[in-house]
This record gives sequence, C-alpha cells and structure tokens, in this order.
Amino acid sequence: MSNKNKKSNIGGKHGKGMKTFEKANDFKGTMKKLVSYIGRYKVSLAFVLIFSIGSAAFSIVGPKILGKATTKIFEGLIRKISSVNAAGIDFDAISKILLTLVCLYVASSLFSFIQGFIMSGITQKLSYRLRSELSEKLHKLPMQYFSDNTHGEILSRFTNDIDTLTHSLNQSMTQLITSFVTMVGVLIMMLSISWKMTLAVVITVPLSLILVMLIIRKSQKYFRQQQEYLGHVNGHVEESFGGHNIIKVFNGEEDSINEFDKLNGQLYNSAWKSQFLSGIMHPLMNFVGNLGYVAVSILGGYLTIKKTIEVGDIQSFIQYVRTFTQPMAQLAQVANLLQSTAASAERVFEFLEEEEEVQSAENPVPVESIEGAIEFEHVNFGYNHNKTIINDFTSSVKPGQKIAIVGPTGAGKTTIVKLLMRFYDVTSGAILIDGHNVNEFNRRELREVFGMVLQDTWLFNGTIMENLRYGRLDATDEEVIEAAKAAYAHRFILTQTDGYNMELNEEADNVSQGQKQLLTIARAILADPKVLILDEATSSVDTRTEVLIQKAMDNLMEGRTSFVIAHRLSTIRDADMILVMNEGDIVEQGNHDDLLARGGFYSKLYNSQFENEDAM
Repeated sequence: MSNKNKKSNIGGKHGKGMKTFEKANDFKGTMKKLVSYIGRYKVSLAFVLIFSIGSAAFSIVGPKILGKATTKIFEGLIRKISSVNAAGIDFDAISKILLTLVCLYVASSLFSFIQGFIMSGITQKLSYRLRSELSEKLHKLPMQYFSDNTHGEILSRFTNDIDTLTHSLNQSMTQLITSFVTMVGVLIMMLSISWKMTLAVVITVPLSLILVMLIIRKSQKYFRQQQEYLGHVNGHVEESFGGHNIIKVFNGEEDSINEFDKLNGQLYNSAWKSQFLSGIMHPLMNFVGNLGYVAVSILGGYLTIKKTIEVGDIQSFIQYVRTFTQPMAQLAQVANLLQSTAASAERVFEFLEEEEEVQSAENPVPVESIEGAIEFEHVNFGYNHNKTIINDFTSSVKPGQKIAIVGPTGAGKTTIVKLLMRFYDVTSGAILIDGHNVNEFNRRELREVFGMVLQDTWLFNGTIMENLRYGRLDATDEEVIEAAKAAYAHRFILTQTDGYNMELNEEADNVSQGQKQLLTIARAILADPKVLILDEATSSVDTRTEVLIQKAMDNLMEGRTSFVIAHRLSTIRDADMILVMNEGDIVEQGNHDDLLARGGFYSKLYNSQFENEDAM
C-alpha cells in the first residue's frame, strides 16, 4: 500500500457559500428514497404495525367499558333515590368491569413497549447503514468535492443529520402508526355510540387539516435552513479548533468570534422560526379539540334527555373526543417531525448521490512492471473551468531520474504532482506512464505506484509502530525498524517513552514537527514506491537533521523516478533535470549548471535566495 493514499488536508479553508432556501426542496422525492431504505426491514415493520394495532385496540376499548361502569353507578343511584328498598349500586359488576379495564391497559402498555423496542432497532439499523454508506462514499469522492466543501459541513452529514434523521424518524414512525390506528379505532367506537355526536366532532377535522397544512408549508424551508446552517457552524468550530494556535498568534480571536456570531445568528433565526411554527401546532389543535368538546357536551345532554344514549356513553364519548383529537395533534407533530426528517435525509442523500471518481478502467494496465518513465504532453488544467493554471505543460522523464520542480508560490508545482497521481484529471492533453495514459490504469492501483512525503505531515492516533506500518501493512517489525533507521528516525524513537510502542495523540503534537517529518519519511521508505514525490519534505527540520535526511533520500531515490518540489534551491543541485515553472508554464528546463549559465529565470531565482541569506 502506498503512503500517498493516506494523506489528509485537515483544517482546509475552502468554504461553501451560504444558501438561503426560498422554497422547500424535494420533500416527496426524499421521503420516497427514505421509504425504500426502510423497506429492507419489512418484517420488523409488520410486527410494529401488529403491536401498534394491538396497543391502540386495547386502549380504545377502555373508555366504552368504563362508560358501562358509570352507567351502572348512575342507574344504582337512581334506583336508590326512587325507592329506599330498591337494590343499590352493583359493586360486583363494577369490580369486574374495572378488573377488565386493568387487564386491557396493561396489555396495551406491554404492546406499546414491544412496538417501541422493535422500532428503535429499525431506526438504529438504518442509522448504521447510512453511516456505513457515507463512510464508503467519502473515499470515492473526487478531491474537488473536498475543495468546495468545508470539513465541518461534511462532518455534519455524519453526525447532526444522521442523529436528527434517526431521532425524528423513530418518533414520527411510531406516532404515525399509533395515531392513525387510534383515529380509525376511535372513529368506529364513536359511531357505535352516536353518529350524530360523531358528525359534530368530525366537522372540525377540515379546520385542523387546513391549519396543519398552512404551518407545514411555512415551516419546511426553515427546517432545511436549520440543518444547513448547523453544518456551517460546525465547520467554523472545527476550523477554529484546528487552527487555534494561528488565531492566537495573529490576534484573530475577535474576528473568529464575530464570524461565529454571524453564523450562529443565521442558525438562530432559522431554528427559532422552525421551532416556533412547530410549537404553535399543538395549541391550535387543542383549540379545535375544545370546539369538539363543546359540541359533544350540548348534543350529548340533549340525546340523554331523549333517552337515545346512556349517561355513561357521554363520558365514554368525551374520552373518545379527547383520544380522537390527541392523535390528530400527534399527526400534526409528526408532520413537523417529518420536515426535520426530510431535511436531514435530503442532505444525506445529496452526499450519497455526489459524483464519484471513476476508479476502474476498461482493460486496465497492470502496474507490476512499471519502470517509471513519465511524459507530460501538452497538459492543460484548471481547478475551475473558467481559470486555467497549467498551460501546455510538456516534459519527458526517464526511469530513475531525479526531477526537481521549482518556481515561485502559485506557479503550479504541487498541481502537477496532483495530476500525476490523478487526484484531478487533466482538462486537455495527456500524462503517460511507461507509454500508457494514466486514465488506462485503475486509479487505486495507479496510486500504489507512488510514495509521497508532504510538507504538512499526517499521523494518526496510535503507536509509532502502527503509524510507520501504515506505509505497508504487511511489513514485519524488523522491516519497520530498518526503514526508521534509513530515515534516521530510529535513534530519536528509542529515546521516547515506550520506544516504537509510544502512543501518538490525536494531533501527534507529543513529538516535534521535525520528528513527525522523520516518521513520514520512514513510512515512505517502508512503502518502497516506484515513483517518489517529495513536496518540501525537509522544510520542517533543522540543518543537521536535514543533512542526514538528505543522505537517506539520496539512497531512497537511487534507481527510482523521483519528483522533488523545493523552494530551497540549494537542495536540488544534483537533480538530473530541473523544471522551472512560472504561472503554470515551464519557462526553463535543464540541469543546475546549464540553467545558471543561461542567466534566465532560474538563475535570478537561485541568486535571489542567496542574496536574501547573505542579507540575513
């Protein structure tokens, strides 16, 4: 495995512009995709439905049975008032009714518990699956995607969006099933008591639906904005934390705080609007429900007087009205939760549907016999289509040559290397390796050809041995130690606590910057690549260590095609060929002595460095 596959660009500053959503995105399309994901758990959902129906059914029957008890008490009292010798209240019958009620409510609670347990399992499995797919997708995205999006924005898809999706889906699915079953069951029970009173309640439903639809239409865009701005806030916090030393050095705390306040304000504005609209649903539904209570009380009293219904039926019906309006309010809340679910799911699906790098080629060229001959043929490239930064780049490199790429900042030196490794594809022209276009290789196999040591080191939380073995996972301890010796890292490693088993922390700041560079060089040596790329590899070490590393690099580059990107021109005097770049073009090429003799751009660049050093 090549070392270059493991690089990271932590703390990048490329940001995505803020978006203001004037209207809701594709709610129906997103929910359709989400339903297709949930469809994998059909059996579990069937059990959720069964237990939901059971829980609701047991609960629904309760008020009518309780009404029978009320009727028994009422009739007993009337008999007692009418005749002193008449039988009083039938407590035996009431006791049986109450015992039946207890059994029904216990069964309802048990079914509800089982339903919740199964539903939690479904949502967590869905969360696990989505996170796994996001992780896989992350490694298939082109480098351009990471340039266009902040790390916090990407991280938000894995954390906030998945958490919101899981939490709201768990609540909304359970409430949706229970509320629907409850509403249908209660409607049947109310009709069994009195169709007239049922009609009085049902006529309030359209008013409720109109209110709910108006609120949903208004709130949906704010839920989307809330998730979007939350990602921007996370991105700012992540960058501020990663670069807190730089912020302090340049007294940037106030600017950072102001930027956070701006982003936090945008999040606040969208969040309070979405939550406010969510909150007013419940009181509005209660208001509509109270209208139903008034109608039932008046009509129920009238029907009782007419002896159309019993006294206990009024009590049962009032309970059913409350039970009927409660799931309606819950459905309104579910509609609100679904907005949050859809907003998060849409962002997750957007990420999963991003265009991927083409990993495989038809009839790919094998990399085992690569010798390292490289040609650049009229290469043109720009990170943006409207701005070209590499113009008609042409050069030929023989196997085993040491090629230095020099030039001022922004000349395109690192970009050439990125094109060579297919981090980006050329706009026009071609790059050939041993006569084969880089597009003819499988991208992963192509990158195994290269080893890379960057100016910005990357080490992960783990032991020194584990970090070095990252260059070649099947390497033995002895091979790791030999690579460390070749990079002159062995000696300092032995002076550390636990030696090769010393644990590097998350930022690897328990070793010096120079020591980190030594470790990354040792990792590259262990990878034993066919083509080596050094991008300012010795810039972070002292002069004495640089001399030792340079010797190790000379041994490593022996017989291997090497590209050295350097600002300190004194380190590349012995290069076989020096490519001098300026503004995306090769302005000169040749060896050190020839370029100095020409007195051109390289000569001026080289002499200016020594003039600056003498001035110091």
